[in-house]
Amino acid sequence: MRFLKSDGRLVGVLLVLAITQLIGWGTIGLPAIVGRDMAADLGMSLPAVFAGTSVLYVTMGLCAPWLAKAFARHGARRVMMIGTVVTVPGFVLLFFAREPMLYFAAWIVFGLAGSATLSTGAYIMLNEVAGQNARSAIGALMLVTGLSSSIFWPTTSFLSGHFGWRGTCLAYAAMLLLVSLPLYAFGAPRRTEPKQDGAAPAKHADVPRTPRSTFGLVVCAITLNAFVSFGLSAVFVELLRAEGLAPAQAIAFGSMLGVIQVSARGLDFLGGGRWDGITTGLVAGTALPIAMLLLMLSEGTTWAVAVFILLYGAGSGAMAVARATIPLVFYDQAEFAKAMSMIALPLNLASAISPPLLAGLLTEFGSRAALGLTFVCSCAAVVMLVLLGRRRPRMAPVLT
Repeated sequence: MRFLKSDGRLVGVLLVLAITQLIGWGTIGLPAIVGRDMAADLGMSLPAVFAGTSVLYVTMGLCAPWLAKAFARHGARRVMMIGTVVTVPGFVLLFFAREPMLYFAAWIVFGLAGSATLSTGAYIMLNEVAGQNARSAIGALMLVTGLSSSIFWPTTSFLSGHFGWRGTCLAYAAMLLLVSLPLYAFGAPRRTEPKQDGAAPAKHADVPRTPRSTFGLVVCAITLNAFVSFGLSAVFVELLRAEGLAPAQAIAFGSMLGVIQVSARGLDFLGGGRWDGITTGLVAGTALPIAMLLLMLSEGTTWAVAVFILLYGAGSGAMAVARATIPLVFYDQAEFAKAMSMIALPLNLASAISPPLLAGLLTEFGSRAALGLTFVCSCAAVVMLVLLGRRRPRMAPVLT
């Protein structure tokens, strides 16, 4: 937390990113609240409406490697400004949509824009500004972005109640142009290149180049955990109902998840950089298979469900920070943008595939099938993190 007190510039960037990331993630969460209205209006099934989110993640993943050079060449600020402008036509397309083709075209546009503006771009900007404090800065940002649904679900409900879901699309397009774009343009700093000269060589110059096999382990660990986290989040209430909880009870228990996840991120942030992303990942990642095993072995008793939610919520909340900060252990400021952009492809594809896959397993084979798959994936992720822990650079990159 000391860097927040000493670096007013970083505090300003965090404020800009907190607002713009809340708006970015909150506005595309539209179907969670008005999905049934959209389905009725467009003549689509509810699952087809929610498939728009899968289109979003697939498009983001496919575009991320292509944007790596843009982030490295032009900096996060310029790329995120362009991405914000591109998002607006997506909401306009959604406003005019009368059939599935135009609806899914809008989500492709959201994916193109999201690859530039959502999460990855924010982490790259923080790395440009914070340098060696990037891990703590990312943790601070994630404390706020975890509240996007809590803020925008009621906002969407209010707007759609007065203007309909189409009017809400136009309101969100205006919000991006009038709030997010000016914040990036006037509140986000232009990138400054790391200082390097003959008398003071880059402090990461003695660090050996990260092997491809290490990058592969990073990708596998992050992707496997994303598959579990995004998939279970999508079917969480249905999973609890399959364990025998009444609908109202499942919603009540499930509502605890977000609070526990944000609390876990807060505890990690209060650590003040005393441990790296791998350590966070190992501790948090170990809690996930334990939680799933407990639920599988129990008979859906109330105490077992409560402990499962506590362990899973804390583990998944801290792992969200770890997924963003593990690359900082191996990549310096110059390579971080490229690494994050390359990781975004498998991560977003896993995020797109896991919800329908786990929902299908839950529907066809019951909760044990879904829990069994996520248990195996979580254990594999922990193994990858153990291997990465043994490959930590002896001299971690010092970013200036």
